[in-house]
Amino acid sequence: MDLIIGGGITGLSYANFTENDYLILEQDSELGGYCKTIKQDGFVWDYSGHFFHFKNRDIKDFVFERIEPQTILEVQKITHIYYNEQLIDFPFQKNIHQLEKSEFIDCLYDLFNRDSKPVDESFEAMLLSKFGKSICDKFLLPYNEKLYACPMNRLDKDAMGRFFPYADPEEIVKNFKENNTESYNNVFVYPEFGAMEYVKAIAKDVPEEKIRMNTRVVGIDMASKTVTLNTGETLEFDNLISTMPLNRLLPLALPEHDLTPYSSNKVAVFNLGFDSGSEHNSHWIYFPDKSISFYRIGFYDNIFGSDRMSLYVEIGMPTDKQDFSEEELLSTVLEDLRKAGVITSQKLVSHHFLIMDPAYVHISKDSEAAKAVAMKRLNENSIYSIGRYGAWTYCSIEDNIIEAKQLVESLRASS
Repeated sequence: MDLIIGGGITGLSYANFTENDYLILEQDSELGGYCKTIKQDGFVWDYSGHFFHFKNRDIKDFVFERIEPQTILEVQKITHIYYNEQLIDFPFQKNIHQLEKSEFIDCLYDLFNRDSKPVDESFEAMLLSKFGKSICDKFLLPYNEKLYACPMNRLDKDAMGRFFPYADPEEIVKNFKENNTESYNNVFVYPEFGAMEYVKAIAKDVPEEKIRMNTRVVGIDMASKTVTLNTGETLEFDNLISTMPLNRLLPLALPEHDLTPYSSNKVAVFNLGFDSGSEHNSHWIYFPDKSISFYRIGFYDNIFGSDRMSLYVEIGMPTDKQDFSEEELLSTVLEDLRKAGVITSQKLVSHHFLIMDPAYVHISKDSEAAKAVAMKRLNENSIYSIGRYGAWTYCSIEDNIIEAKQLVESLRASS
């Protein structure tokens, strides 16, 4: 029996691909993990922005052949950065020519006079070595510090992997006349009923009797290959597939393992509905200004083509931050939206609030080294920690499906 901890995209994908008998243990009353959808007062919101960027045709077919009939929107993304009270195109480093002349000259000068040999291997040092001080100071460092809620010298240079929009000086200069802002997510697809439709599609072939809701694993005994549930029950496993955050799995399976290297931040998300439409054509906007509470907002109305502004607003916070109230934070967010010109005459008519914790894991040399040791011990005992939080990594939803499929294939080949 394979026990699967977590009924999100990764756990459900593993269930679809495996030929083994299995049981999914989901601690919530609803499947989906962070990929849930809220429908309220005529608005459709996700827990936060979840837009699939399919690169693998087999994975795209796997999802879409199971999705219920509905309109699937294919959207050419439009993204901006709010900088000095104006909108410039994303990514910042390829659009410095849109800045005021003196700032443009600063960025260009520092780009071509940067020290390309970083003194260390931190994310901050990597950014400075590739883009120079001005581009980093104006956008790359303050924005990512708001996103990750930590200093950038704590993260590894490869913390964002392929998702970081790299560009060399020649590409940047070429973009002054030949606009090219393509990235890994240049086109995204989105179902009319929200991202939860993806979860429903992947869960379609999973029998109800193979899922136990409101069931949490509270203990793991590697020697006897058993788990203890919050109900007091004990279940045996041949393979334990965990998608819970790695730093929550380790105290259960390897209580002696040092958790110090594993850190992350949380994100507070407001989904906001207004009585009239927006005045922007963006799908999302980035905010590096630290006087503005949020680091990013997204416009659902510009995806759906609806006549009422519908936003998600994301605020990065340290995991241990507790000294805030939802009401006060909402008031600050609305004031900042007015300051940025997002709200003009629109009136708020509906809102929803949630905390995602963890939201972004902090990938460092120490966390990667510790993770390698932990994963080896876990795998030797038929425990496999996968998914964005299970593998303690930065990845896409499509990556989660692929990782689940590859694990199934690996276990099949070794059996």
